[in-house]
Amino acid sequence: MTVETSDEPTPYVEEVFGGEKTGVEIEQIGTAGDGQIADPWDPEKIRVSTKNFSLRNVLDMIDSDDLDLAPDFQRNRVWKPRQKSRLVESLLLQIPLPAFYFAEDTDGMLRVVDGLQRLSTIHGFVRNREFALTDLEYLTNQQGDHFDDLPPALQRRLNNAQIVVHVIDPTTPPDVKYDIFKRINTGGEPLNSMEIRHCMSRARSRAFLKRCAQNDAFYTATGGALWEHVRMHDRESVLRFLAFRLLGDIESYDKFGSLERLLDRTVADLDDETRVDDVQLEQLYADFDAAMIKCHDLFGRHTFRKWPLGSDYRSPINRALLESWAVTLIEVPSSHLAAHSDRIVQDTRRAMTSDYAYIDSISSSTGDPRRVTTRFRTAATIVGYDA
Repeated sequence: MTVETSDEPTPYVEEVFGGEKTGVEIEQIGTAGDGQIADPWDPEKIRVSTKNFSLRNVLDMIDSDDLDLAPDFQRNRVWKPRQKSRLVESLLLQIPLPAFYFAEDTDGMLRVVDGLQRLSTIHGFVRNREFALTDLEYLTNQQGDHFDDLPPALQRRLNNAQIVVHVIDPTTPPDVKYDIFKRINTGGEPLNSMEIRHCMSRARSRAFLKRCAQNDAFYTATGGALWEHVRMHDRESVLRFLAFRLLGDIESYDKFGSLERLLDRTVADLDDETRVDDVQLEQLYADFDAAMIKCHDLFGRHTFRKWPLGSDYRSPINRALLESWAVTLIEVPSSHLAAHSDRIVQDTRRAMTSDYAYIDSISSSTGDPRRVTTRFRTAATIVGYDA
């Protein structure tokens, strides 16, 4: 669901989720060719086996960390008490659940690909006493019960319930796993790319992205709009900065062909200590902190927001502006920015008003290589610093 704002000189569409504005501008990343598989799959490399598990077995795997539920995934809060209770009631009534999908790593770790909210709900009820049953349709005698309050026969029925799981073999290529995830995602609210990426990544990258997203300078620069964002736009914004910072030369972007591929590769790099070691992680964190401070010092309450001439309206966060300006300013001395701040701000606002190539580069098909190059080069030209 979206809400359009048409009374501003530079139109935007703000994302709405759960009936509330998210503070972030909707971004059309793709190009005309998106939606097609760039490299044809080799069916021989796609291996998915089907297994039956008891819920007791699956819950034990979660408790022993053999099954990763991506514990800081934000979207679990979406389910209402009635939805959670009706799921448990279905199991108690011995109604089969739709199949789950797990992805297996080479080290044997399993990650939930489809069914995260269902398993989180069941685990929360059976193991953690997170909620009591409410608004039941048939088992009204169990209204208000926690798991421990259920009769022993019903407790056994829950623990012994069988679920069907399709397990994606670790030999399946990562790009194919990611596309499978997008195709079989069956939740009521489809996951976005960052949410999928988060569920399929490892603890190292997740912890680092979370640390950056909780950075004080990031909170200040974004006016708190991305704090613990319900659609994970906070983590995605951090990741985009890290991706282009690690990329270095913007011309190298062409070899990835799309922003999603660059972000996927960056997550893989962050998860691999041989590609990005701990010293590099600390430097990236310091760079991110410094970039946020510089951007806010320059643009104030309009940091990472469209701010055309003739308007002082505070528009939603624009992620293309965030990545391009943060990466551009990291190499610019604060003394240069202080000396030229008024001119830089005015030239930027002018570009947002009448430079249509620049406006397009931060508004639509933002993953297109030409538009990526345009927004980075425009920011660099406006800043006017030659190292």
